Amino acid sequence: MPESQGAATVPDPLLEVHGLRVTYGGVVAVDNATLAVESGTIVGLIGPNGAGKTSMIDALTGYHRPTSGQIRFHGNDVSRLKADRLSRRGLARTFQSVELFDDLTVEENLLVAAEPVGFWDPFRDMFLPHRARGAAAVAWTTELLGIGHLSDRMPADLSHGQRKLVGVGRALAQRPQLVLMDEPAAGLDSDESVAFGAQMRALPAAGVSVLLVDHDMGLVLSVCDHVIVLDFGRIIAAGSPHQIRNDPAVIEAYLGSSRTDDSHG
Repeated sequence: MPESQGAATVPDPLLEVHGLRVTYGGVVAVDNATLAVESGTIVGLIGPNGAGKTSMIDALTGYHRPTSGQIRFHGNDVSRLKADRLSRRGLARTFQSVELFDDLTVEENLLVAAEPVGFWDPFRDMFLPHRARGAAAVAWTTELLGIGHLSDRMPADLSHGQRKLVGVGRALAQRPQLVLMDEPAAGLDSDESVAFGAQMRALPAAGVSVLLVDHDMGLVLSVCDHVIVLDFGRIIAAGSPHQIRNDPAVIEAYLGSSRTDDSHG
């Protein structure tokens, strides 16, 4: 497949990935992937189990160093930056498991995420101990996701769908320009998935672009502006949801062969 087929043709992409290769020992998880995410859009990244989706997310967000290739964010090469530095630049992520502090309320969970840890924090807290840092980011996040009524609840009192939304909220509380979501709708029932999709569609208007990885094809095809399909580490198709839905290579990847689960999916 020509390299250009794997990239969204956008005039000024927020995120650009060229020839990305990710390996674990002798295993190639992502092989020569090229793609782009334009500001103000939701881009879906789909593929069967073991296709390399999480490996790509890990590489793009600084949790695993790429073997080769280039990652550019806002036109700057960020290929070697670690997760904390990428987060400060406006690139955040969610995780497949819901990472919440069970002894903190929803609001406190969001406050923790909204306050970046830096060298000067102990000194700032010494002189300004009562300053409500991150309160504006938390208020913005709860309004955007419609979870303000959950602010005083403990995670144990939330439904699975509500916990998922709070997990997304932890990423959004950092006020990112781009958030990479790894299986955010996993385990949701059909009604929860529809509600979750409506929340995702509101993000671009609020200034947050999204790269969405999920197995829920209905969700991805309904909320995404552009969809990229990964199989055995390589991009096999890219286009509009309509194009992807009817692409023979995509149908073959999902239905044409038996597969086993892979931790680098």
